Amino acid sequence: MKKILFTCLFILTLAASPLLADLTGKTIINGVDANFPPFAFIDHDGQINGFDIESINWIAQKFGFKVNHQSLEWDSLIANLMAKKIDIVSSGLSITAVRSTQISFTTPYWTVNQVVLVSKDSTLTAENVLTGGHKIGVQRGTSEANSMKKSNGVDGRDYTLEDYPSPELAANDVVSGRIMAVVMNDAPAAEITKSLSLKIVGSAGIPAEQFAFGIHKANPELMLTLNQGLKQLMADPFWKTLKKKYKLGELK
Repeated sequence: MKKILFTCLFILTLAASPLLADLTGKTIINGVDANFPPFAFIDHDGQINGFDIESINWIAQKFGFKVNHQSLEWDSLIANLMAKKIDIVSSGLSITAVRSTQISFTTPYWTVNQVVLVSKDSTLTAENVLTGGHKIGVQRGTSEANSMKKSNGVDGRDYTLEDYPSPELAANDVVSGRIMAVVMNDAPAAEITKSLSLKIVGSAGIPAEQFAFGIHKANPELMLTLNQGLKQLMADPFWKTLKKKYKLGELK
């Protein structure tokens, strides 16, 4: 009797547990902010490319499905995912407490820090920027923008925030002198300094965050599939090749 009861409970548990999604031959839509190099950007051929794009494409190939990368405004990605207009967000999406109430996240694949950039000929330090009443640009709808808003006025911080649709536009305004600095993730910041006369002067004093793929809460099977795909990717030699290609360090 006990054996029969245990078997029934085991079967019920399996039935209640989500399984890997069968995506063979299907196409999923990935929402992308294509102004976020090296994770997502428009390449010389006019195609959406980048570290995150190649990562999800590799997983898609392994599991037999295709990915349609759809370029959207950054601050519309979560809303589009919740409305099921897209299937995932693989575009430098940070795990935050607020977002976790709205969507599900895969296991993290990257850790990011927020840094301060100023004009290359500026003598300002990060502390000067954050405490001197200067105008600082941030990309609207980002976790760093929210953190900067919350910390303004705390522990001597004093600045005016200017919202931008992309970090590149904010960076250009630093170069033109319209604002004094921009705060953004460290990897995109390093990319921007290659093309604009800017330099990184230090940390923005915001806790490090982790990137993960975002998925609708009603799709646990897809989350399990992507988690399995990330596990395989990060164990494959291609992961090191990818990090070297985009000049990214180790997961911190």
